[in-house]
Amino acid sequence: MEETDRFGPTPPEAGKSSFDLMDFEEFFKALPLPAEGTVADLGCGEGRYSIAIAERAGPGTKVWGFDLWEEGIKKLSASAAALGLGNLTARRANLTDLSCLDAGCVDLVLMVTVLHDLAERGDDARCLAEARRILKGNGFLAVVEFRKIDSKPGPPVSMRLSPEEVATIAAPSGFSVKETLDMGPSLYLTLLRPAPK
Repeated sequence: MEETDRFGPTPPEAGKSSFDLMDFEEFFKALPLPAEGTVADLGCGEGRYSIAIAERAGPGTKVWGFDLWEEGIKKLSASAAALGLGNLTARRANLTDLSCLDAGCVDLVLMVTVLHDLAERGDDARCLAEARRILKGNGFLAVVEFRKIDSKPGPPVSMRLSPEEVATIAAPSGFSVKETLDMGPSLYLTLLRPAPK
């Protein structure tokens, strides 16, 4: 049974992660991490990506991890404290309402294997609009998704998004694709930039 509270139901995909499928050498080579700035990891789960980014970016970069999954946020908070990552904050939030962040305050928004779930629920447009609101004009949206092939692990191929579909979904919120890169046999990374307002 789904847990429901003021944030709404806990997503059925809570707890799943693509972390062990990622080619991290290529990921961090491609990811435009700010030397000093702010990163928002949307749909962070237990925060394995958030932790890796906070460790790699260093104390000059503030990392926020957002997820509806309460247990995952608690685990991320505990892990960040145990690792002494004072630059990492975990917050339970609906990804369509990140009102704790001011407009134009984030350098990099990360969405790892979450956009297809949002699209399936019909929340993709609202989440992307919120990502655009919090992103700086010269910032980046980094979307990691499963290749649109019938493979395991990962969601059914009918739910998967091709890079072209990511571009189509993101365009109405004011994003255009900069590049798409392979991140191992299962995943790809699409980097998008906000169009000028």
